Amino acid sequence: AGEPLLVLLHGGGANAHWWDHVAPSFADRFHVVALDFRGHGDSERPDDLRPGAFGEDLAGLLAHLGPGPCILVGHSMGAHVALEHATRALPRALVLVDPSRGSEKRRSRRLRLALSFRRSYATRDEAVERFRFLPDAAYASEALRRAIASHSVEQLADGRFGYKFDSRWFGLAARERPDPSRIGCPTLIVRGAESDVLSAGGARELCAELPNARLVEIPDAGHHVQLDRPEAVVTALAAFFDALGAPGA
Repeated sequence: AGEPLLVLLHGGGANAHWWDHVAPSFADRFHVVALDFRGHGDSERPDDLRPGAFGEDLAGLLAHLGPGPCILVGHSMGAHVALEHATRALPRALVLVDPSRGSEKRRSRRLRLALSFRRSYATRDEAVERFRFLPDAAYASEALRRAIASHSVEQLADGRFGYKFDSRWFGLAARERPDPSRIGCPTLIVRGAESDVLSAGGARELCAELPNARLVEIPDAGHHVQLDRPEAVVTALAAFFDALGAPGA
């Protein structure tokens, strides 16, 4: 506490531990915080399911941490939450890691449908073994998959084991996209070069709509860029943060 605030926002169906291998790289110069959105990880699962609730979680976290500039880093769903927040309360900077844009609507529906299924397994070990990223993170190491899986399994009321997210959230209608032209803070868009969630054209369009943005593409990475190529993502973020502190930046 006392260092500039860096807040890490996970994607749909994920949790704060998806940043465990990235966060320590920035702990020497930031107060790094990651949260579990409601219905995810170890946060509560309220029955009141409404669009915009994750934005309320972010606003509540920032109010709890106190006033001052912050940098928001969001992956996938977390990137959209960060974008929407930035239209109401401008952060110091934004990093948008592979937000959905330009992908086929049928594919987006298939992903939401896959996440909406509630699977369970007889043992914790089986649940960890069967854990997979959606969409697939083809370049992520087995050690990283297992580490995230170990933080993503819980025992259910019936004694079986499932994953730590409330699948009901994926049945909600999507909210209208915020207007990127209203966001003037420095923004970095990080795209996995093989992503089919953020298309190359969609990334360029988003970059053009944001008044102060630049785009970095990470080769040999899909939608889960920070899992496929964590070192490259850390390098890209570090360069962006360095530029924020440069004279005249």
